[in-house]
Amino acid sequence: MVEKISDSIIKIAGKIDSNNAKQFEQELLSAADGLGEATLDAAELEYISSAGLRALLRLKKTLGATVNIVNVSPEIYDIFEVTGFSNILNVKKAIREISVEGCEIIGQGGNGTVYRLDDDTIVKVYRPSVSLDKIEKEREYAKNALISGVPCVIAYDVVKCGDSYGIVFEMIRSDTLGHAMVKEPERFDEYMDKYVALARELHSATLADGVRIKDELHERVPNLKPWCTEEEMELLHSLIEEMPDEECIIHGDFHPGNIMIQDGELLLIDMPEVTVGPEIWELTAIYRDLVAAPSNFQERVRALMEKSTGMPVELLKKTGISFFERYMGIDEKEIEELFKKLGLMYALNVVFVLASGSPQSLDRAEPIIEHLLRGVVVPNEQALRHILKMKF
Repeated sequence: MVEKISDSIIKIAGKIDSNNAKQFEQELLSAADGLGEATLDAAELEYISSAGLRALLRLKKTLGATVNIVNVSPEIYDIFEVTGFSNILNVKKAIREISVEGCEIIGQGGNGTVYRLDDDTIVKVYRPSVSLDKIEKEREYAKNALISGVPCVIAYDVVKCGDSYGIVFEMIRSDTLGHAMVKEPERFDEYMDKYVALARELHSATLADGVRIKDELHERVPNLKPWCTEEEMELLHSLIEEMPDEECIIHGDFHPGNIMIQDGELLLIDMPEVTVGPEIWELTAIYRDLVAAPSNFQERVRALMEKSTGMPVELLKKTGISFFERYMGIDEKEIEELFKKLGLMYALNVVFVLASGSPQSLDRAEPIIEHLLRGVVVPNEQALRHILKMKF
């Protein structure tokens, strides 16, 4: 029933019921003796009764630390869910493996490719460099957003696909907002009104168990250590703390390529960094994608946004300007002043976007980080402190 297979992993297997639960508990406590945290591999666990669950609970109380149970089959996971033990123990389902061979590609972006699995589901397969932890976070973000009433698709489960991982989502039988705006230019104003209305709905909603953007950004600062001085890293931490503790939902990638139209309703389909925080951070991300990227002097940046949104550069620019005019209720002159502020925020935003990448991508981004950090962020520290506190 119990076998210690490494310094930190214990395998539990077979059927655990009232007949052998006492023996199971003794073997479990013996195997976990001296561990600060226990990880139980349940790949070969066939059944567990209430007596077995109580043994796991005693293990947790004895250790006084987290008990992780991994590779749990769907049937066993249901037992943990129904009994509420999934709220007490850190239980993770076994990741099922799927193949996308022969599946239609319906979208591509910077992090991966979206395939149609069947009439009801799609799968977003991430690049191998995207960690499983980050992918599981996105699924959790999507789940919390849906529970909070945010118009978005259902994220079913995390899967393995070859050397990569992905998330299975419900299939929306319609087009993206970006594609619709290209195909039906005469409906531009109608689509813009819907786009702005979705942004307002998102930013006025409350996210259950939301991750604070401030906490997320603080965690990224150490990733910049190879290229930043201690003083620069302290400056970044200090700027993060200037952000007001607002509860605005921040999508982080709110462009028309990540929004589907279903029966006239707009639904979000990509939730990589859904957090809560100040509205200025979300507006900066929208400025980054719809205003700054289409105007970037690097062809690859413009091409990436065209690919991600399905929209040509000129339409992206038009959409960006129209969004801020309608969302803020301001004229052309006021737009120029706003864009000056968002231009400074853009530099800070991109530094943190790059800081969330893999070590390999960070190496390639070193010149960009250095230019934005030392050429824009540091010289404009005081202006940024003021902008970060702005209310809209």
